[in-house]
Amino acid sequence: MTDTATLKPKPAKAAAPVIPLFEMPKFEMPSFDMPKFEVPAAFREFAEKGVAQTKEAYEKAKAVAEENTEMLETVYTTATEGSTEYGLKLIEIARYNTNAAFTFVEKLFGVKSPSELIEVATAHSRMQFETLTAQGKELAGLAQKVATETAEPIKSGVEKAMKKVA
Repeated sequence: MTDTATLKPKPAKAAAPVIPLFEMPKFEMPSFDMPKFEVPAAFREFAEKGVAQTKEAYEKAKAVAEENTEMLETVYTTATEGSTEYGLKLIEIARYNTNAAFTFVEKLFGVKSPSELIEVATAHSRMQFETLTAQGKELAGLAQKVATETAEPIKSGVEKAMKKVA
């Protein structure tokens, strides 16, 4: 048996020196002196005018884009409000018509003769026809109002644009 405590670790070998195979040549980048010349005043004025016109065109385009964005926000808001109003009106009409149907069924349960059945059915049919006609007109008017209000910002925006062009 060998005693591991008596064994001494072997010393580490020193790293071998790195000897390059070839040496990179040392050189400096040549510097080129730019010839000094003066820009003619006419060219400078032309460039300044071009920059000024570009800035002006950018400002106009930016203003038009902001106006169009505002117009689209208005259109979207108006359309959203209008469609909500239309949807609520549809719910109101559906509720009314459902209640009318239940009322009609209640009256049918109270009928005692065939002639009374015909009278109740005829009265209900007449009333429903008149009601549905009025509801249809109301919905058509509301839809037209929503369409007109939604189209108004677009119409005024186009009119403004045409005035600017003319």
